Amino acid sequence: MRKAIAIAGNIGVGKSTLVEFLSRTYGIAPYYEPNEDNPYLPDFYRDMGRWAFHSQLYFLSNKFRIHQELDRMPGLVVLDRTIFEDAEVFATALHEMKSIDDRDWETYRAFYQSILDAIQPPDLMIYLRCSMRALRRRIRLRGRAMEQDVPLAYLKRLQRLYDRWIEAYDMSEVLVLETDNLDYVHDLVHRLDVMERIEAMLPPAVGKPAC
Repeated sequence: MRKAIAIAGNIGVGKSTLVEFLSRTYGIAPYYEPNEDNPYLPDFYRDMGRWAFHSQLYFLSNKFRIHQELDRMPGLVVLDRTIFEDAEVFATALHEMKSIDDRDWETYRAFYQSILDAIQPPDLMIYLRCSMRALRRRIRLRGRAMEQDVPLAYLKRLQRLYDRWIEAYDMSEVLVLETDNLDYVHDLVHRLDVMERIEAMLPPAVGKPAC
């Protein structure tokens, strides 16, 4: 029987790091956000108004495919960012900013609603949150060229929408991790705390660490 852990959070908050940690610790299959495959992304960062709808529709269709794959997988899997965030945070932000007009927005939302009827929600949603200062520092440190010029106002808008979305989210259990000072990779106490909290919410599925 399939069980899924989803990792949610703003750009640069540490989703992929947690996915790698959980995959390595418990020997479970990781699924990553297809950022590098999006052919519209470089154009989007140069001209959001021109390419926002194309980019978001690409993410939505590819995330739908990933969720379908997850639904067919036996055992436990972990997902880096969900389709819910694509629609409720990123696409919503671009619609608020008028980068996606009302006609395209209606098309996007209709597609999204149809997808929701065709996929299963995760069994556990882990929401990572940190301060804007920490977020911007992590974006600089990981050095992805396309992210370096993301406006602060845009990151703040995303964070507002993330907080609003996670407060209303009720499709599964939710674990919120404040990550400003959390170092489960190098700090044993932090690592054990994170593992204990996750195992408490998914005890039959997680099982014993792989190493």
